[in-house]
Amino acid sequence: MFHYTVETEKSMDEAIQSLEESLKEEQFGVLWQFDIKETLQNKGFDFEQPYKVLEVCNPKEANNVLTENQLVGYFLPCKIVVYQDIETNKTKIGLPKPTALIEMVNEESLKGFATDIENRLITCIDKSI
Repeated sequence: MFHYTVETEKSMDEAIQSLEESLKEEQFGVLWQFDIKETLQNKGFDFEQPYKVLEVCNPKEANNVLTENQLVGYFLPCKIVVYQDIETNKTKIGLPKPTALIEMVNEESLKGFATDIENRLITCIDKSI
C-alpha cells in the first residue's frame, strides 16, 4: 500500500494536538495546516467532510535528502492527513509512505532515508491515537 492510515476515537482537534506533540519529539514541525473543507466551502463547493492536511518537516532530514537528490523536493514537505470518516464518524490519521514515493526517484541511496523518515512518522502517528 502507498499509505499508512489509523483510526482513533479522538476528535480531529485532539488528534492533531497529540500528533503535533509526538512530531516535536522527532524534531518534525508542522509548517502549515490546510483545512480542505473550509477552503472548498469558501470557493462555493458543498464539501462537508472535515479534512485537514498537515505539512511536516524535519529540517535536518530535508537537508540530507535534498543534498543527495534535488528531485526529492517534489515530495517535500511530508504530508499527514487528519480527517473524519463520514461512514464511521471516527477520526483517521494517515500519510503517503515515503518509501513508496521515493521509488519514483529510483535511486538506491535514498531508500534508507525514506525508510527512517517513514518509521519515525508512523511512530508519531501511532503515539497520537
